[in-house]
Amino acid sequence: METFIAWSGFLGAWLLVAGPLYQGVLELREEDADQAGADPGSPVAPPPPPSPWWWFLPPVMLVLRRRRSIAYHRTVLAVLSPQQREHRERFIRKATGWFVVAIGGTFIAVKETWELVEHHEWHPAVFVLVLVVMLALVGGNTVWQASRWSRGSDPDRGERRTR
Repeated sequence: METFIAWSGFLGAWLLVAGPLYQGVLELREEDADQAGADPGSPVAPPPPPSPWWWFLPPVMLVLRRRRSIAYHRTVLAVLSPQQREHRERFIRKATGWFVVAIGGTFIAVKETWELVEHHEWHPAVFVLVLVVMLALVGGNTVWQASRWSRGSDPDRGERRTR
């Protein structure tokens, strides 16, 4: 029975990682589809990167990049309509929420993976291997799902949409 409980905790915890990632991608794709075709009034080109020579002084390079990024962000927000700004904020809130839930699930999954390894008295290297494999499976599933949708399949019905 202890083995069943250890495996159940392990699998359940990894589902707590995969589920929020899947749901997050699904909802964010819906948000993106809702906003399709809504371009800002005047497109804003991203700023050119600072000269590579600034990498000789990495802190200066990072400050320069950060300043340019903030200025670009402000410029883009200035040309967005109120509806587009609201959509952007809603998108960011959803993405942040799902990211936090997935990170929390990952911490639980790490703990449950360690307990499974201890239960079976496996070498600690197995713990690292299982973590890498599970992260690859969860991430790979999310990427695979997203790529399926971008090719035109309907994630809600499992069918292909016609355009």
